[in-house]
Amino acid sequence: MHFDFAAFLVLATALTGIIWLIDRLAFASSRGEGKEPMLVEYARSFFPVLLIVLVVRSFIAEPFRIPSNSMMPTLLTGDFILVNKFSYGIRLPVTETKVIPLGEPERGDVVVFRYPVDPRQDYIKRVIALPGDVVEYRNKVLSVNGERVPATPEGSFVGVGSGREMTGAALLHEQLGNVAHKILVDPRLRSRPDGEATWRVPEGHYFVMGDNRDNSQDSRFWGFVPEENLVGRAFFIWMNWDGKNGGIDFSRIGTVIH
Repeated sequence: MHFDFAAFLVLATALTGIIWLIDRLAFASSRGEGKEPMLVEYARSFFPVLLIVLVVRSFIAEPFRIPSNSMMPTLLTGDFILVNKFSYGIRLPVTETKVIPLGEPERGDVVVFRYPVDPRQDYIKRVIALPGDVVEYRNKVLSVNGERVPATPEGSFVGVGSGREMTGAALLHEQLGNVAHKILVDPRLRSRPDGEATWRVPEGHYFVMGDNRDNSQDSRFWGFVPEENLVGRAFFIWMNWDGKNGGIDFSRIGTVIH
């Protein structure tokens, strides 16, 4: 069963606020100096806290946890990240209706979005192509609008903890537009035929891929990301917990995501 935390937060904020307001308007004056009911006391205490959390989470930044290795080496399993919620416009909580357009994704952005196949799930990938672009991926080589995306070899990747299984994959420095970042390509794995093709990105959609190119379920396999599915741009790692690597990895805390 999927738990909709955003809906719960909106409901809890509204409920505590209504209880507090009704008491202030209808009962507080007649009660005088008498002790307020416990329900009202809890509502008065929790309402401002819930309201602050709702505003911050809905319009400023929302925390997420990375559950898989599809974005290695940029993001590791166990990273806790912050996502900028206003990069691509202000949206209402729960309905996700955009009310103030502020910007659009750019090539190279690391974005969190609602998985088009099952919008109850949040995915994180890198924006490879924008509406109208033509993308080609063959023999583990990426091209956008007929130009090969530069990818310079930097040796072999050596992983630790949950990333240990990727040790031996090729580490490459990729330049996607104005964004320089690392990717992994595993020469030990064959390219999947269903992930090699040429795609034209339709209007209002984006083509996304994981940085761990041979271990990512992305637009190559399930299609494009509609603009309305965007949640925000990932920008900061505030914690990492890797049970296979002794717990907290302090070296990743405070890392800016590129």
